Amino acid sequence: MTNSVGPKDIKRLQAGGIFSEIDIHFAKLMTGLSEKENPEVFLAAALVSRATGEGNICLDLSTIEGKPLKADGLTMDVFICPKLEQWRKELISSNVVGRPGDYTPLVLDGQSRLYLYRYWQYEKALADNIEARVSKEIEGVNFPLLKDGLSRLFSPTQGDIDWQKISAFLSVTKKFCVISGGPGTGKTTVIAKILSLILEQNKNSEARIALATPTGKAAMRLQEAIKKTKEKLPVSDFIKEGIVGEASTIHRLLGALPGSPYFRYNAENPLPVDAVVVDEASMVDLALMSKLVQAVPRDARIILLGDKDQLASIEAGAVLGDICDSGRVHGFSQYFSDMTKKVVSNQIDSIVRGDTGSRIQDCMVQLRKNYRFGIHSGIAGLSKAVNKGDSGLALGILKGSEYDDISWRPLPASNILGSVLRDSVIQAYKPYLSATDPLKKLYLFNKFRILCALRKGPYGVFTLNLLVEQILSEKNLIDKGKRWYRDSPVMITKNDYSLGLFNGDIGIIMSDSDSDNELRVFFLSSNGNLRKFSPSRLPEHETVYAMTVHKSQGSEFDKVLLILPENQAPVLTRELIYTGITRAKKSVEVWGREGVFLESVNRRIERTSGLRDILWGN
Repeated sequence: MTNSVGPKDIKRLQAGGIFSEIDIHFAKLMTGLSEKENPEVFLAAALVSRATGEGNICLDLSTIEGKPLKADGLTMDVFICPKLEQWRKELISSNVVGRPGDYTPLVLDGQSRLYLYRYWQYEKALADNIEARVSKEIEGVNFPLLKDGLSRLFSPTQGDIDWQKISAFLSVTKKFCVISGGPGTGKTTVIAKILSLILEQNKNSEARIALATPTGKAAMRLQEAIKKTKEKLPVSDFIKEGIVGEASTIHRLLGALPGSPYFRYNAENPLPVDAVVVDEASMVDLALMSKLVQAVPRDARIILLGDKDQLASIEAGAVLGDICDSGRVHGFSQYFSDMTKKVVSNQIDSIVRGDTGSRIQDCMVQLRKNYRFGIHSGIAGLSKAVNKGDSGLALGILKGSEYDDISWRPLPASNILGSVLRDSVIQAYKPYLSATDPLKKLYLFNKFRILCALRKGPYGVFTLNLLVEQILSEKNLIDKGKRWYRDSPVMITKNDYSLGLFNGDIGIIMSDSDSDNELRVFFLSSNGNLRKFSPSRLPEHETVYAMTVHKSQGSEFDKVLLILPENQAPVLTRELIYTGITRAKKSVEVWGREGVFLESVNRRIERTSGLRDILWGN
């Protein structure tokens, strides 16, 4: 740095938005523990605290050496980061910074990545666990039985590779595998088939299989998909009865301990399972994924399903993307190619991007055929263009007239947003407001949703929810005279295990004829039944006519209205645009400014970690 960090400098760094109060507090703590004034330690500690708060696992010192401090476009040239060699020397000489394996608050590895100790530990434990699993396959697989099962469960293809069939083969033969694919590629459909194949391999003994998701909402959708699919499977009644009927959140599966970051099940007390299937794995952060894999016995299967191109977890890490080495092309080993030809009757290329030595490339498959959108679907074409980062093509598709399931509208000025929204809101929400049956009301409400990139601001969730309430109130469709009013949609924002209500669960307030027309909040349970609660009993919740794209992960709506903010923001990336678009099953409308849209599609989420390098040898 150009000078040491004094009290006035700390105030300037905070006032300038470079560091938060917690960043400064942590930096002071590290400097105090090091027992000497060390501006290099102070700066590194504040930066790594900021980095983890932004979703990174670590801080790569090599990317900021010799550069001025920046945050959200603001630059403070008076504060310059040290050169790498000198910075590393100062950090390693401090007693609060150690090398990998040292028990110190901060860990600096050989690639100049600086970690908070707990994140280094999470990453190492996850990487070690995955590497141990991919190095060995499941023992005792009955390949003739597996080949017969695959033939029964999957229809013959005309020369095309059936990636669902490949994924099922992987799931049975590997201790660790990842099945990635966008919406409509059949991830949840294939789960029931995978479970039946595993059960057939264990017909003489009960196979203990657990289904888990990051949220209660996702668990409900997974259960519904399996229930719908398993009855149609060409398998015996014995196998159908054995297919797991209940999914839970990962926290519930591991046995969350109230008020503690620890779980009942862990490496010392592993889960009593033979296989764990995790859906919506892109939403799982590093800490939770690390704790989960450590709690699964080493001889059991771990099967991750998700969309590697979707938004990463709000918490630290982009774990699924790192595991899949997203953004790079990889193939399969010759051994795996030969096995699929023999058992699956599909010939796949054996092009391997480098020799990782761990055969992790043989443990993941990308589902490519879309069963929801036809070849002439605008949603499919738009999402593909966004995913590739081709912003010009994506905007051209949106603004063109070739497709009737997508459309673009220039962002209205904030002072007329309500009037522009009026017709769309009334048309979309009037059907659910007119319904009297709770089940039908919930069904109709979830056919449409307004999605926003931000929570605050003139185009954020808070403002949009107020505008929708105002529109519906002016039309006498709702009576918003109290905190809780009839037909108000609410979304749970904090898990409550005692009530069985989880972050992301959506309910609607209605009069309850069984309780003298008292107001109750009706939720749909995982088995399709209604559950109702007094509004005063609900855990933290909020109105949900509009929701963030992050909160919409794992959801599907017939129609989506995606409203982008007027200016660029750090959260606006191609992953956010892609996730928002692909929540729609039938149609999507995007409101925004062309420059903001183009810049968002051109920018990827970049979260720093060492996991990808460890697994893939990048």
